[in-house]
Amino acid sequence: MRRTGTTRRGVFTATGAIALGAVLAGCGDGSGGGEGSGRSGAATAAEQASAARADRRIRAAAARTSLELLGGYEQVVRAHPATAAGLAPLRDAVRAHAKALAPSGGQAPVLPRSRATDAGAAVRELAAAERRAADARLAALVEAPPELARLLASIAAADAAHAYLLTELAKETSS
Repeated sequence: MRRTGTTRRGVFTATGAIALGAVLAGCGDGSGGGEGSGRSGAATAAEQASAARADRRIRAAAARTSLELLGGYEQVVRAHPATAAGLAPLRDAVRAHAKALAPSGGQAPVLPRSRATDAGAAVRELAAAERRAADARLAALVEAPPELARLLASIAAADAAHAYLLTELAKETSS
């Protein structure tokens, strides 16, 4: 019988992701842009407009990624109903991430193409998609305003945890 509990590697991965989120939570620039900062009002307004554009662009890309992930979950559940119970909590979390990134919603999940022929392969594809999503969100942190960076770091940590859990589920599904 194979052990399916928490491993040291999984604990270290989750701890690292949580630590990254905690570090990024304190990464504000500290400049209030107030009277004593020496900035002109026009420069501050231009910076704010630029930050707002970056926020919208990054949010839109991250929301698209979440909708693609959600579509992947929907597709696997439809193709392999036996996986529904194991995927339901992760799918619900991805749905919440999409809503947090684009509160207005209105968009349907994007159904990606799958080459998986069995449930184990389909779950492994989901794990790979979660890893790619986590990497994309971490890359976006460099440009993201502080509040959005905190949200992206948190979602990236969840994506990494999902990838780990899906990898374990794929092992159980394949056997």
